[in-house]
Amino acid sequence: MELLTSQVIALTITFGVIAGFLAGLLGIGGGVILVPLFLWLFPLVGFPPELVVHTAFGTSLAIILPTAISSTLGHRKRGNIHGEMVLYLSVGGIIGGLIGATIAALISGSILKTCFGLLQIGISARLLFFKQPYLPPECIDCARPWQFVVVGFIGGSFSAFFGIGGGVITVPLLLLLLHLPMRLAVGNSSALIVVSSLAAVSGYIWHGLQQSIAVPYSFGYVNWLVVLLVAPVTMICARLGVRIANKASQTKLIRIFAVVLMLIGVKIVFNL
Repeated sequence: MELLTSQVIALTITFGVIAGFLAGLLGIGGGVILVPLFLWLFPLVGFPPELVVHTAFGTSLAIILPTAISSTLGHRKRGNIHGEMVLYLSVGGIIGGLIGATIAALISGSILKTCFGLLQIGISARLLFFKQPYLPPECIDCARPWQFVVVGFIGGSFSAFFGIGGGVITVPLLLLLLHLPMRLAVGNSSALIVVSSLAAVSGYIWHGLQQSIAVPYSFGYVNWLVVLLVAPVTMICARLGVRIANKASQTKLIRIFAVVLMLIGVKIVFNL
């Protein structure tokens, strides 16, 4: 089966609809949903096995980038972005994004796939069994610049290595370690995702170009046909998910989603 067929295009757009809707509905990054779908789709359309996992990660990050830009602009209008904090976060995020992408490129696809499956299981377990942690008193001016650089580095490397946005780790670090208010933690994390994803995508492109084989419509480890098909519908459906989230039972939805993530993670790790 080829990538540029009506059936595959329709399926790919459907993936974008699902990922965007669930990201907006549950507040979970779209990469957690997109990567497993790409791991299933890319072998189906004939991608070489040694390129499947890395291309899934690189393509996922390229799709996350415009969504993160949209989110950042929205937070900026609401005053949820602190310029100086984002500057220091970005320094660490760029370094972490490049290093994370490099490490991922050097690891075999099977190991990288297993790591992602374990991540899925970990996120699922946290959603199912861990209660909301106690948040320390808010303090905007308590953290030092080097602490933001370190958090940016951790978030950027995590994002690049796993092909996801990274907010799942950056927001808790900003809240629990740097004592930021929730609005600033989420807003600054969105801005960091823009920078770290851009660095990570650049890394995936560079390392992918070093391969002797390639797949149609790809530049490095990023398949731009999939990006162009999925990114617009992901952004639109994320807003729809946000609207419906206000009317639905978040607790039940999150538990259902966590179970789905657990099943996906187990399937990936054990090759079921």
